[in-house]
Amino acid sequence: MPTQTKYGVTLERNAPVQLYPFTRFFRGFEKNLAVRSLFGSKTAQVLRAQRVEFFGARFGYMGTSDVDGHLLISTNHLRRSDFRTIYLDLVHELCHVKQFRAGRPLFYPKLSYVDAPSEIEAYRFTVDEGRRLGMSDAELREYLKVEWISPAEHLRLARRCGVAPRRARRRATRSRR
Repeated sequence: MPTQTKYGVTLERNAPVQLYPFTRFFRGFEKNLAVRSLFGSKTAQVLRAQRVEFFGARFGYMGTSDVDGHLLISTNHLRRSDFRTIYLDLVHELCHVKQFRAGRPLFYPKLSYVDAPSEIEAYRFTVDEGRRLGMSDAELREYLKVEWISPAEHLRLARRCGVAPRRARRRATRSRR
């Protein structure tokens, strides 16, 4: 239904989605070790073909379309988040691109987000890259925090990714002599 008229108004239902080349906004990823480990000798070719859709919202991060594998990126996240977070999010999403290209599902509606095989794999891959960058377990735990998971799910995700749980603080005790 391209156009509908009713109630004295007309709706154009085929609004164009603006897709941009990944390499227009993100350069050097074709030489990146983590990304090369995903796509091998086809890395440059995959990234040239990869498309990005930006959306304006006061919230949101990044995602991968399960329809055609293009990336969806919040312009707010891109502008305001620190460089390392954006970088790791792109690495995470490119792992999903690899999954999509292999014909694997990205979403598992019957599972919790942290139990979805696609997310576990992508987060493990991203945690490995974070470690390569020198991130501590505390920094990795913080990176794994997202608003849509509970503290228990966060802990489960961290464990599945090999990130040590936060150590409980010990109470200082004095010996009596």
